[in-house]
Amino acid sequence: MARLLITGGAGFLGINAAAHFHRAGWTVTLFDNLSRPGSEHNLAWARKELGPTLGFLRADVRDAAALTAAVRGQDAIIHLAAQVAVTTSLVEPIADFEVNAGGTLNLLEAVRAAAPTAVVLHASTNKVYGELKDLRRPVDERQPLDFHSPYGCSKGAAEQYVRDYARIFGLRTVVLRQSCIYGQHQYGTEDQGWVAHFVHSMRANRSITIFGDGHQVRDLLDVRDLCNLYAATIDQIDRCSGDILNIGGGPANSRSVLDVLDAIAELTGVAPRISFAATRPGDQRYYVSDIRRAAQQLKWRPAIGVGQGLRDLIDWASQVIASRAAAA
Repeated sequence: MARLLITGGAGFLGINAAAHFHRAGWTVTLFDNLSRPGSEHNLAWARKELGPTLGFLRADVRDAAALTAAVRGQDAIIHLAAQVAVTTSLVEPIADFEVNAGGTLNLLEAVRAAAPTAVVLHASTNKVYGELKDLRRPVDERQPLDFHSPYGCSKGAAEQYVRDYARIFGLRTVVLRQSCIYGQHQYGTEDQGWVAHFVHSMRANRSITIFGDGHQVRDLLDVRDLCNLYAATIDQIDRCSGDILNIGGGPANSRSVLDVLDAIAELTGVAPRISFAATRPGDQRYYVSDIRRAAQQLKWRPAIGVGQGLRDLIDWASQVIASRAAAA
């Protein structure tokens, strides 16, 4: 039976990936320090739904020895552990670097020493492209990098290490520059995970702050489509080892921030209470992924449209609210 380690495994992406691969017959181990809000809820859900075969290690990617022990014997690693917010990186740039760049280097060295044939998927970000001023077209992998913010720098440095360890040391790595993933088990904050943040805030009648004018455009990708991409990448690693791929919903799933708010309002019947604040440093006015390389190499495309994805996210959030009310 194939074995999978997911760093950051109790986070939103990790818990969805764990469920996906567990159902496909993999033996899954989660590696997480449980620092992210909502991670303990996700872990409790996973233990209940996935059963006792699910492994869990409470540890930090800054602990090189713990990583080396965790990767030994694994067939694949999905590296999701990260400091995920631009705003946090502005306040704590050293910690941001230690987790994102240092933690990734720790993982690569652990794989090189203890699991050199394992497949490594590294979750990067569209923020490595920088602010992209005046750009109004889908972004492909030829777009020059322009790190903007400590977060952009740390994630950019990390992905370049991941790519180079394939070239220099022969590791089977792939960098996935992910854009605006949303879906079930996402709790979200105004700093990261904004789609779920909107849903939870509107259901709780909390005010929402829009940074900028709300006409910023992003391509949205349902997490279930991302999990299918993870599986396709591992299955076809010989087609993409050492590569970098832009991964998002693509032009068909691009929406403005205000468009998403309107869609949630229509689906929930709740009018949002919003205020506006200044644009945050490094925020991209327009970012839509050109996903043609992933489509060509891996025969993958998003299958879940924004409308269906938002309905499913709202249904899940409603179930969370109902279960908490019943437990109170």
